[in-house]
Amino acid sequence: MLRTRSRPPTTRLRPRTVVVALLVLLAAMVFAVVAGSGELGWQRVLGELAAQVTGGTSPLSEREAAIVWELRAPRVLLAGLVGAALAGAGAAFQGVFRNPLADPYLLGAAAGAGMAATIVVVFVPAVTGWLIGPLPLAAFAGALGGVGLSWLLGRSAGGSGTATLLLAGVAVTAFLTAIQTFVQQLNTDTIKQVYTWTLGGLNVTGWRDLWLALPYVAVAAVVLCGCARLLDVLTLGDAEAASLGIRPGRVRLVLLAAASLATAAAVAVSGLIGFVGIVVPHIVRLLAGASYRVVLPLSLIGGAVFLVLADFVARTALPGELPLGVVTAFAGAPFFAMVLRTSRGRTP
Repeated sequence: MLRTRSRPPTTRLRPRTVVVALLVLLAAMVFAVVAGSGELGWQRVLGELAAQVTGGTSPLSEREAAIVWELRAPRVLLAGLVGAALAGAGAAFQGVFRNPLADPYLLGAAAGAGMAATIVVVFVPAVTGWLIGPLPLAAFAGALGGVGLSWLLGRSAGGSGTATLLLAGVAVTAFLTAIQTFVQQLNTDTIKQVYTWTLGGLNVTGWRDLWLALPYVAVAAVVLCGCARLLDVLTLGDAEAASLGIRPGRVRLVLLAAASLATAAAVAVSGLIGFVGIVVPHIVRLLAGASYRVVLPLSLIGGAVFLVLADFVARTALPGELPLGVVTAFAGAPFFAMVLRTSRGRTP
C-alpha cells in the first residue's frame, strides 16, 4: 500500500494578525494598570498614563503615582513577560515532543527550581542589600540544572529519540522532588514559605525582577521564533528533514535549550505557574492555525495576555490576594481535560 507523505503546515503569519494581537496585549496591560485594586480610581490612573505620554499635569499625588509606577506597572509588565516565556516554551516543547500535553516543566525545570528554592529557604538566612536575591538565583540555576540532568541522563541511556529524553525527565523530576521533600522536613517552620513560592506569584516592588528576567526571555524568544520554520519541517519526520539538509537532533537541542532558558527565567521571578504553556498554544492553534511560524510568535503574545489577566484576577478577586498558580489552575485544568480528551485518539 502506498503511503501518502504528509506536508508541513504552510500558514504564514500575517502582519495584520500580529498587529491585532499586540493591540489586545496593550489593552489588557492598560486595563490591568488602570483597574487595579485600591482607591485611586480608574479615571485618575488613566489621566496619569495620559500625562506621562503627553507631558501634561497628572491628577495623582506623588505617593499615588508611585503606586502606579513602582507597584502596578512593573507587576503587569512582569506578568506579561512570564506569560510569554511559559507559553512560548510550552509551544516549543509540544512541537519537539509531538505531544499536545507537553509543558515547559516536562524535563525537570520545576523540580530543579523547587529543590533549589527549598534549599535556599531552609538553609540560607534572609539577606538584604543584594542586587539579586538568593532565591531567584537558586531557582534559575535549579531549573537549568534539572533540564541539564535530564539531557545528560537521556544521552547516557543511549537513546537518541525524544521518548528517552522524556523518560529521563520523569526520573530526574522524581529524584529532585524527593530531595526537596527531604530538605523541607529538616525545618518544618519554612514549609509555608516554600508552599507559597511553589503556588506562584508576582509580589514585586520596583523594576528589578523585570530587568532580571528580560534578557533571557528575549534571547529565548528570538531563538524560538527563528527556529519555527525548522520545527514545521520536523513535522514531516526526521528522515524527510534530514533529506532537506536539516539535522533534527541539533534543531531539537537548540529548541529545548531556548525553551528551558525562558522557563528558568520565568520560574526565577514568579515561582511555579502551571497550565500557561498548555492552554495558550492550543488556543492559538484553534484560532490561527497549526504552523509553528504562527503558533510560536502568537503564543508569546497570547501568553502575555493570559497571565496579565490572570494576575489581575489574582490580586482583585478577593480582599486577600490569591496565588497566581491557583488562578491559572482554575482556568487551565478544565482546558487540560478537554485537550486530553480530544487528543486521546491521536496519541500513540
